[in-house]
Parts: sequence; structure tokens; C-alpha cells
Amino acid sequence: MDAQPKPKVLLCVAGGIAAYKSVVLLRELLERGCVCKVAMTRSAHAFVGAATFSGLTGQAPLTEFSDHPGEVHVELAQWADAIVVAPATANLLSRAAMGAADNVVLATLLCNQSPVLFAPAMHESMWNHPATQHNVGLLTERGARWVGPEHGALASGEQGMGRMSEPINIANALDALVVKRRDLHGVRIIVTAGPTYEDIDPVRFIGNRSSGKTGYALASCARARGATVTLISGPVWLSPPSHVSLVEVRSAKDMHDAVAAHMPHADVLIMAAAVADYRPHVVSPHKLHKDEQERTLTLMPTEDILANAGQKLAANSPLLVGFSLETDNVVGAAKRKLLRKKLDLVVANRAQEALENDSTQVTLIDHDGEQTLPSMPKAQAADAILDAVAKHWRRRQTASDRPTLLALDGAQ
Repeated sequence: MDAQPKPKVLLCVAGGIAAYKSVVLLRELLERGCVCKVAMTRSAHAFVGAATFSGLTGQAPLTEFSDHPGEVHVELAQWADAIVVAPATANLLSRAAMGAADNVVLATLLCNQSPVLFAPAMHESMWNHPATQHNVGLLTERGARWVGPEHGALASGEQGMGRMSEPINIANALDALVVKRRDLHGVRIIVTAGPTYEDIDPVRFIGNRSSGKTGYALASCARARGATVTLISGPVWLSPPSHVSLVEVRSAKDMHDAVAAHMPHADVLIMAAAVADYRPHVVSPHKLHKDEQERTLTLMPTEDILANAGQKLAANSPLLVGFSLETDNVVGAAKRKLLRKKLDLVVANRAQEALENDSTQVTLIDHDGEQTLPSMPKAQAADAILDAVAKHWRRRQTASDRPTLLALDGAQ
């Protein structure tokens, strides 16, 4: 983190016994070359004094709106390259997930467009409570990153999951986050997300259970890492990430046409959408009414967006990225796809784990082997996928032979 310009980090401290570790974290960040400011909740002052932070940074931590002229929360959000919240208590996570803004920390988080790293600290029962896990899921969908909590001694004297990660581990996680933040700077990325709907009549359609969460996480993470992102989305109930160009589509043909229109201007195409394999041969212009007779529906294949993109591969064609989603023999099916479609990378996952969940487990497969990642939030999985994209992009930029082709063909 010692490269110029120095990363600007806002350390947010909430009111928990682990707040004393935030002082050690601040010193670690300063020693790594970060420019730091501190914001504290009112309750944090009961655990660590403002003078301690002032002594390290040379300026008083920010707590009250009234102590500072102007809109301090807006200025902090615009100033910071990254925000780390340590400790992140159950109360703070709950209120951040709700969009509360009645203190400087929460208001700054609500204004922020930079990466946010939460370091949770609480009793194990609070961390495992469905309400806390729901809040973690909401914040993750919005792009939050996490370090910890860890298993160890808690403030109650018990052993359990809920201990805040050690300051050096938090600093390492933030280091990686800041370093990666611009590794896709200037790369033009198309992300497809969500399901497609293939109409049967004006009322009914053929669809699938894709939530679009992984595609939206990929778009958000790619934008945070400096890419220019176009998100081509099927029907979902998600808000698009900020500063991303959204193209809404309904059917496989709509998505095919949208991808074809944007591909000439793209460096990377991430096919995370669950594109329907079939559509009705005939779409009824009127609602089909129920009767006592069986009804036969004739289906025909939809456009194969990935195959069509691969067939048109040229020297300046984009990298292609996506998922191989299966219910059985996940890795074997992905390996066959790797060979059949002459791809360089397949990311495989299991439908039972990926669909309609906030977490997923993926296996990265290429001609050199395979790597199975542990189950993780989809935003974290998106970052892991983008690590592979960045690696292939760098390789492509230095190679003079045929461009790398990555494929992900499935739904999540």
C-alpha cells in the first residue's frame, strides 16, 4: 500500500469492547502508508478515548455533525478510497442495513461509493441470529466485504464465533481490497444477469429460479475495481449498482440482441445470466384457458449467446465469462464444456447451492487444473471470479496469439 498516491482510508469505530483493537489497526494502517481519518459512534467513546486517535492521526475523530461545518458525511465519503468498520457491532450492522443515518458513521456509509470492509465483533449468539445474518446478506448484496469474525475468546469469557479479527488480518484484507480496486481500470465489461422469460401467452411464461444476485455482484465488484460496466439484466427484484449502465431485457432473444449490440465495444463479456434453453414454438396472442384436455407445448431452442460469441471470435473480441450450473456431476459437466466449446476457463457451481441463495460455492476449471473455493457470499465469489478475469486480461494484453476465451454458461 506504499505506492503513490497513498490510499485514503476512513476507519469507523463502533461501540464494542473490541474497539481497543481499532487503535492497533489504525497504527498498522499508518505504518503501511495509508492516510487515515477516524469516525466514531457516540457509544464508541465509552470504550476508547478520542485523544488516542488524535495522537495517531494528528486530528480529532469525527463524531457529531454539529462539530463540523458543512456536510461532513458527504465530504468523508467523497474523500475515502476505502472504509473499514472495526468493530462492526450487531447494532451497527442492523442500522446500516436499514439505511439509518443519525450519526456520522452511518450517514457516511449511506453516501459512500468506495469499497467497505466490515470486521464484525459480537457474541456468538448475536452473530448466528437470523436477523444478523439477514443484515449481513443485505449489506453483501450491496457490495460490502467482510473479514471475520473469528472463533476465540469472547468478552463474556466464553469461546465462540464472534471475535473480531486481529488488526493485522484486517489490514491485510483492506490491503488486498485497495490494491485490487483499480486492477480493471478502463476495462469495458458486459455482465448479463438474472433469468429470461419465454412467453407462452400474454399471461404465462417459461422461466427459472435465478435471482440475478451473482450477476449484480459481479457488476458491482467490477465497477469498484475500476471497470466501465454495462449490466444486461433479465427480470429481477434487485436495484442496479451505482454508476453501471443498465439494459433491461426479457427473453433470450432480447438478451442475445443486446449482447450482440454491445459486444463490439466490450473487452470482457461475463455471461452470468440464466438464459432459457427453450422457448415455445408458437406464442398464443390470447390467454390459454384451462379445460379437461391435456395440452402439448412444442418447444424450440433459444439462441446460444455464448456459442455465437465464440464463433465470432476475432483478434479484438472480448473475453467470455460465465457459469456452468448443474445438479449432478458438476465438475465433469464443466470439463466437457471446457473441451466442447474450446474454452480457457469454466466456473462450475451446483444449482442446489447457488439458486436463490446469498452464498455459493464455485469451482474454477481450466486446462491446467481445477480449484474449488469454499462456500462464500456471492459478492466475495464475484471478486474471486474477477481475480481470474484480471489475470486472463493481463495475459491477453501481453500475448500476441489467440485471445483467451473464458466461459460461464448457467444461472445463479
